[in-house]
Amino acid sequence: MKALLLLVAVGLCWAQYNPNTKSGTTSIVHLFEWRWADIALECERYLAPYGFGGVQISPPNENIIVTNPWRPWWERYQPISYKLCTRSGNENEFKDMVTRCNNVGVRIYVDAVVNHMCGSGGGSGNGATCGSYFNAGTRDFPAVPYSAWDFNDGKCQTGSGEVENYNDVNQVRDCRVVGLLDLALEKDYVRSKVAEYMNNLIDIGVAGFRIDASKHMWPGDMKAFLDKLKNLNTQWFSSETRPFIYQEVIDLGGEPITASDYFGLGRVTEFKYGAKLGTVIRRWNGEKMAYLKNWGEGWGFMPSDRALVFVDNHDNQRGHGAGGASILTFWDARLYKMAIGFMLAHPYGFTRVMSSYSWTRNFQNGQDVNDWIGPPSNGDGSTKAVTINADSTCGNGWVCEHRWRQIRNMVIFRNVVDGQPLSNWWDNGSNQVAFGRGNRGFIVFNNDDWSLNENLQTGLPAGTYCDVISGQKEGNSCTGTKVYVESNGIANFQISNQAEDPFIAIHVNAKL
Repeated sequence: MKALLLLVAVGLCWAQYNPNTKSGTTSIVHLFEWRWADIALECERYLAPYGFGGVQISPPNENIIVTNPWRPWWERYQPISYKLCTRSGNENEFKDMVTRCNNVGVRIYVDAVVNHMCGSGGGSGNGATCGSYFNAGTRDFPAVPYSAWDFNDGKCQTGSGEVENYNDVNQVRDCRVVGLLDLALEKDYVRSKVAEYMNNLIDIGVAGFRIDASKHMWPGDMKAFLDKLKNLNTQWFSSETRPFIYQEVIDLGGEPITASDYFGLGRVTEFKYGAKLGTVIRRWNGEKMAYLKNWGEGWGFMPSDRALVFVDNHDNQRGHGAGGASILTFWDARLYKMAIGFMLAHPYGFTRVMSSYSWTRNFQNGQDVNDWIGPPSNGDGSTKAVTINADSTCGNGWVCEHRWRQIRNMVIFRNVVDGQPLSNWWDNGSNQVAFGRGNRGFIVFNNDDWSLNENLQTGLPAGTYCDVISGQKEGNSCTGTKVYVESNGIANFQISNQAEDPFIAIHVNAKL
């Protein structure tokens, strides 16, 4: 019996690593700060047709309204209650989005902020997105309800009540982070309220959760509330399906809290990935793309089946959160597309693509003092709709990297080559590299200051292929460069060092 119970427990644990995406889809996109109504439309008109597996959404629970600075993005990370109303939409709009996205096979992953409530200096009143009363000073949140008894103030041993030393595990997990009121998750009542919130979302139909600030919670406390979660809604998921769990743990090395502390609960965000890949693509510190031959665990990253990977996220594209200046973002479009192309072609980890909005940057002493700016909004603070231009790009200040042809087509590439091993690696010892994925796809990069002209073994069947970076297959024609693979699998690749997109990708579904 003990052995059977152990097997059941292991099965439940392993289930939380599965993203629950529709068969044949392998990547998700973070539609940062999008409205629920726009996400529902995007699932139907774009994400499902182009093979995206799911969407990470911004926190859907009620948050404090911050007016100084004016409606920053980070107000979404200051909960007031677990009611479902934010500037992204109300509860009915949320339910409609989840239903419509699931109906076309696109899953929804909630950014769950359960480590803390709003900042200690948040004041009191009804200045929250559902109008709920709160008093940050007395730690009173009646809409949950939480009271002063439900916070960690008595456990924190620092004079300020803040995390002062990240080498002190107790401080990191028991004290406030940047003033945010830290919940006492060792209490079963608090665990139950968190699980109640997450179970409500499961009932609605979400497929999983990004657990914000996991590093600041004890793994045992997290296990306790995760164990209370229901199986997913059988309207869209098979019975006994567990929610996908991926945890935000910033681990760049050198601290006592490590990503591996959380492996037993689900996947973990691999922050080393974007930081290291950015350094290589930028060619900083003598790094070269040729060194990527053993990318993944060979670079000291966590095991592939534990990792959620990304080039940038909503934090570090603003210069904080982890990774520093090496992080590539949409502001560095040419290099960024190469980095995303590499990520989506390489088999390591489960991949998430970023989709952003633009803002006016203002660098002072190397820091963007406008890194707080929230989503494109109207004068009353309401979020602007995501409009779609005639060329399928986005308007109204939305960047929509996931709609860039190169990124969208690499999402498809990853779906086509899923399950195939890395093969036929080639490099020039510098910044020209190429590799295949079994007999399903092949990709070539030129990040050197001179042009590439090479005959390379692709491992692909003979025929004419459409390069999905410069264009795409449309019927029996190709809007981009054609690549001819000979009967022995060899093809000639030519990439100018001046090319707008200095990489080429072909796969069997783009064979003419």
